This record gives sequence, structure tokens and C-alpha cells, in this order.
Amino acid sequence: MPNLEEAIRERAYHLWVADGQPDGKAEVHWMHAQYEILETSVASPAVADIVVTKPARRVRSPKKQNSR
Repeated sequence: MPNLEEAIRERAYHLWVADGQPDGKAEVHWMHAQYEILETSVASPAVADIVVTKPARRVRSPKKQNSR
């Protein structure tokens, strides 16, 4: 797979959307996506030696203003 990290990032995004776009679960979605992508890819030396540890980028909701 030419760009494993991009494939994992895209799958993690889809998992996040399907989960209702919750805050604070980026690493969970990243790990699930990584597992799915690596599990379904054809076992080859190039893929088998890759270890991806970078979590997906966190999506932050806009800052709320205090109404005091």
C-alpha cells in the first residue's frame, strides 16, 4: 500500500463520523483503523514491517464563550 498512513487516517475519520464525532477519542479511532487496514491488507514484507504509532489529528470543537 503506497500510503499506509493516509489510508489509516481516512478510515479513522470514517469511524469517527460513524461514532457521532465525539471529542477525545482520536486515538481509539486511529487504533481501530490501523488494525482494520493492516488486518485486511495482503501480508507482504513491506506491510508487515510497518509500525504506525502516530494518532489521528484531533478535531476540536469551537471554544465556548462564558456567559457570565
